[in-house]
Amino acid sequence: MVGFSKINMNNQKDKVKIFDTTLRDGEQSAGAGLTKDEKLEIAKQLEILKVDVIEAGFAASSPGDFDAVQSIAKTIKNCEIASLARANPDDIDQGWAAIKNAINPRIHVFISSSDIHILHQLRRNREQVVEMAVDMVKRAKKYCSNVEFSPMDATRTGNDFLFLMLEEVIRAGATTVNIADTVGYAIPSQFSELIRNIKNKVEGIDDVTISVHCHNDLGLASSNSLAAVEAGARQVEGCINGIGERAGNAALEEVIIGLKAREDHFGVQVNIDTKQLYPTSRLVSRLTGFNVQLNKAIVGGNAFRHASGIHQDGLLKERTTYELIDPVDVGWPGSSLVLGKLSGRSGLKSRLQELGYVLDQEELNKIFASFKNLADKKREVTDRDLEALMAEEKRIAVEEVHFKLVDLTFDGGINSTPVAKITLESKTGEKTIETAEGTGPVDAVCKAIRQAVGIEVKLVDYKVESITEGLDSLGDVTVRLEKDDNVYSGRGTSTDIVEASALAYLAAINRLCTIENIVN
Repeated sequence: MVGFSKINMNNQKDKVKIFDTTLRDGEQSAGAGLTKDEKLEIAKQLEILKVDVIEAGFAASSPGDFDAVQSIAKTIKNCEIASLARANPDDIDQGWAAIKNAINPRIHVFISSSDIHILHQLRRNREQVVEMAVDMVKRAKKYCSNVEFSPMDATRTGNDFLFLMLEEVIRAGATTVNIADTVGYAIPSQFSELIRNIKNKVEGIDDVTISVHCHNDLGLASSNSLAAVEAGARQVEGCINGIGERAGNAALEEVIIGLKAREDHFGVQVNIDTKQLYPTSRLVSRLTGFNVQLNKAIVGGNAFRHASGIHQDGLLKERTTYELIDPVDVGWPGSSLVLGKLSGRSGLKSRLQELGYVLDQEELNKIFASFKNLADKKREVTDRDLEALMAEEKRIAVEEVHFKLVDLTFDGGINSTPVAKITLESKTGEKTIETAEGTGPVDAVCKAIRQAVGIEVKLVDYKVESITEGLDSLGDVTVRLEKDDNVYSGRGTSTDIVEASALAYLAAINRLCTIENIVN
């Protein structure tokens, strides 16, 4: 198969725009709350990935989201920056206030279009809904030439009414119309037919971009998105790793590589640096706390691992026998150096550069200390270990650390009650020592931390995953804590699962303190 880098990108006549909504719809995933700094970090990576549009958030939803959208709009230079807005004046005004400093701003207006939504949620009639849509597109147009309109639940909307609404908002000035499969209702063949009908029957459609926004409730979001492109859609909306409301959105990495790998079929191009897909996936996974499933297409841990002897034999003879995609083309790291306790800074720096991490001397010294500590516990430090170390260092550097783990000891056995003793240091330098009993060492440690910080939270999810193989494996723990119906995630890594659990629990506490502005 021809590598992606060899595909001719000079002809941009039939290009599909990639609209990333990880920071808006993706953040609506239960428990995926991101801080302003985390959103900005993801936005910067999306710019490196070269997505066309970043939906930075829903500015009117909260002061925090407004600040995040505004910060992204001021920082990102090479992508369109959009803010979502309901069809009401305040949303439009706040959306514009947040993105007005962007080089290429976009206001994204939406309103429900299906009878189910109009009757039970909006409690208005069709004529009123169309009037609201038109008025708010016109209001947005006064601020911004680039206006997108989405009829929410479009796939459960009757064609006649949907086409009428689209014609009216196009006349009002919409430059993109986005067909939203809000509850994942569509089937690919029906969805492509809908897009074709829109192209053929909606007056003025040739002057605007048709976009699609597909949800994954039936596991068809990526398939529906590709079917829509086949039928003429020229913008696809989705999220990295397929995160999003309920079962998630179309996974952008799947759509992008689908279009790239089968350019012979689709005949379209995307302006994406595919080698940034893997690092972008890992960044989003780390900051949201959502692990990527092993068998996830393109970016999953098993996506390029071969267990069958027949497959291995074919792969060794010719890679393309069992690999449609060259892992290098999507940014998967290879492995050429074996790193261990005898390795020096030069070897570590070289391997990290190959993995895409460029460090200055101070950063290298910090990660080298963590690397040496890990190398003393493991015979070989793998690429996945290095990624975990970099993720932890980056998390510590980005997040506001309200509490730091200074010391941890625990005692227990089959016939004794586990007891944990922890020492925490607050950002003011005050140290707190607490001891607690639990049903196991992890439970005891979490109780001791909760007592030390003095914040009542409920543990709603706990996951432990082996990053690498073997008894000396680096463990990755993810926890989710609930307080006042809000969920906060945290992640920690260590060869000691109890320590990793403590770090994850404390990371979630720190995130809670940052988001809720709790002063300690």
